[in-house]
Amino acid sequence: MAATISTRYAADRLWTPQGWRSDALLAVDSGGMLTEIGTGAGERLGRWVLPGMPNLHSHAFQRAMAGLAERKGKSDDSFWTWRETMYAFAATIGPDELQAIAAQLYMEMVKSGYTQVCEFHYLHHQPDGTPYAQPEAMSLALIEAAREAGIALTLLPVLYMSGGFDGRPLAPRQRRFGHDVPSYLRLLDSLRKHESDGLRVGIALHSLRAVPEQALREVLADDAAKACPIHIHIAEQIGEVQDCLATRGARPVEWLFEHAPVDARWTLIHATHLSEREREQIARSGAVAGLCPTTEANLGDGLFPLADYLDANGTLGIGSDSHISVSPVEELRWLEYGQRLATRHRNIAARRQGDSVGETLWRAALRGGALASGLPIGELRDKLRADLLVLEDRAPLLAARDEHSIIDSFLFAGNTPLVRHVMVGGEWVVRGFTHRDEDRIAARYRSVMERLVRR
Repeated sequence: MAATISTRYAADRLWTPQGWRSDALLAVDSGGMLTEIGTGAGERLGRWVLPGMPNLHSHAFQRAMAGLAERKGKSDDSFWTWRETMYAFAATIGPDELQAIAAQLYMEMVKSGYTQVCEFHYLHHQPDGTPYAQPEAMSLALIEAAREAGIALTLLPVLYMSGGFDGRPLAPRQRRFGHDVPSYLRLLDSLRKHESDGLRVGIALHSLRAVPEQALREVLADDAAKACPIHIHIAEQIGEVQDCLATRGARPVEWLFEHAPVDARWTLIHATHLSEREREQIARSGAVAGLCPTTEANLGDGLFPLADYLDANGTLGIGSDSHISVSPVEELRWLEYGQRLATRHRNIAARRQGDSVGETLWRAALRGGALASGLPIGELRDKLRADLLVLEDRAPLLAARDEHSIIDSFLFAGNTPLVRHVMVGGEWVVRGFTHRDEDRIAARYRSVMERLVRR
């Protein structure tokens, strides 16, 4: 067997789960995996090198409607009124449009410091619900967009079967989301043939209101479900909690734990409205609470019980969801700031005296995002993917910062972009703040948006 050629890189300071490591060497093989972490000479990366951040929740097409749902409606606006705007916009998008939008979004993600994305994908069919000639056409558009942008992808095709807890059929604008269980499992099988080091296929159950109990059991009984990531929207809205209580006699998280083997394979998206018992159930199970603070704020969802969840050793990660913002810095900042506004106290995520808020949040989001992705990411160590970002050494916002203050300054010192270089799977995707294919991807996106707006 031929020897694997490695490239050696040197970092002045390298982030590890235990903190900063000085004068570190990273060896990256030709397959984009780290083969060595030690000391020695190599191409200098920069002063501050961090693992790339996973983005555990994305609806890519919604990036193109960011800012288009911010006018007052006829009644009190909420998630449910926003959803009507989203449905109307979704009806304009086919495979070509989706690929252009997703490639632009994924490029923005990489430039901001995300090196992986979990795509919670439910635009499966044509707008009237008719399958495309190639049933997986929309999923393949996302796979190609991730390849263009150079981001690792966990593709999560969504099972969406009913319009509410009462089992009502899908409304006309929801029909393009729908599958029965056999066709859904066939879709998963066809997409798993495309899996690679940077592409994982998992399961997404849209929500308890959209997946009947029997369907949930059938999907979880499939052999492939026993070894892949499983994601679900849950307890995002008070109305959802009330409807679940009325029809199933239990709160959403409570019902899920009674009817499914929830463990570290699971990511519970939002999980905003929890009882104390539900919060403890999630923490004990090892499941990931998938938090999307900028979207949850934009939609008026509510606040996750962060302090109590961290005290229970719960696992969490972050996602940009509807992409009203595309920045891990802003997600983590607002995860903390929301708690400060609600409690009128500071430094909420840091649970012990002397702990750093920024380090606590960055470490937690790396770990939870890696679990949610099902990929070997989240740290810079042997046998994991070489996904990393390099901060701008010369940025005034980071002047005179040391290892005790750099992460806090990165997250809380302002909005100037500080991610200078980004490597994904051993390849430089962003150099000097510029994506390797930025002009072409952006030009195509602008062209597609002009067509969509004129329709």
